[in-house]
Amino acid sequence: MSRIAGKFALVTGASSGIGAACARRLAADGAHLALWARRADRLEALAAELEKAHGTRVSTAAVDVRDRAAVERAAAALVAAGVVPDILVNNAGLAAGLAKLHEGDPDDWDRMIDTNLKGLLYVSRAVIPHMVRAGRGHIVNIGSIAGHQVYPMGNVYNASKFAVKALSEGMSVDLLGTPLRVSSVDPGHVRSEFASVRYAGDEARVDTLYQGFRPLSPDDVAEVVSYVVNAPEHVTLTDVIVMPTAQRSVHHIHREEPA
Repeated sequence: MSRIAGKFALVTGASSGIGAACARRLAADGAHLALWARRADRLEALAAELEKAHGTRVSTAAVDVRDRAAVERAAAALVAAGVVPDILVNNAGLAAGLAKLHEGDPDDWDRMIDTNLKGLLYVSRAVIPHMVRAGRGHIVNIGSIAGHQVYPMGNVYNASKFAVKALSEGMSVDLLGTPLRVSSVDPGHVRSEFASVRYAGDEARVDTLYQGFRPLSPDDVAEVVSYVVNAPEHVTLTDVIVMPTAQRSVHHIHREEPA
């Protein structure tokens, strides 16, 4: 039995990967949705799919979370339509480049910090006050194992995800005394467009990254998100680390030899 049937979930970065998978899973759980991402065509196709499959109500908005004014406009439009999210999934994020800190590209740094950190802040600041006034809500921040352990040449991406972990903890403390819950879901290796973005479309390099083991799929992560938001209201799963069985840390992955 779904505890979120009939509730309203806002998912950022919903046009692909973990965000799209969360949208599909939450719709299957009976939730209505607002989907934000930069690629409007993908959002519209996903909304049509979910409305047909589950009869759920889905609104979409082309929102780049790095654009504070756009975030504020989209949040205000939701509220004006009488919608205050019961669930906020802060999923929008990316990794750009892989280099030693002293050799890194500052443009890559800006993309990661502006999306992973400032984007999460902009969305949270625009949405959470309405949840507080409504007296309900669950915020789920999609973090990473990279926010618990650093790895070579991950420096700024690691820093952004360590920041997400700190912000999740800070939000939770600041919301003490309200019914709102804050959870962080922190995956290990997930095969999605994430690696393609990091490697600028070099699919051979992506294949090498996942060679010899089975990574998580976006659906695996979405299943965990569903479990987290379906917990009883007096229960908060604060931080859930989810990794493929073949991975035990950022440094330890068991890879099978090719047959």
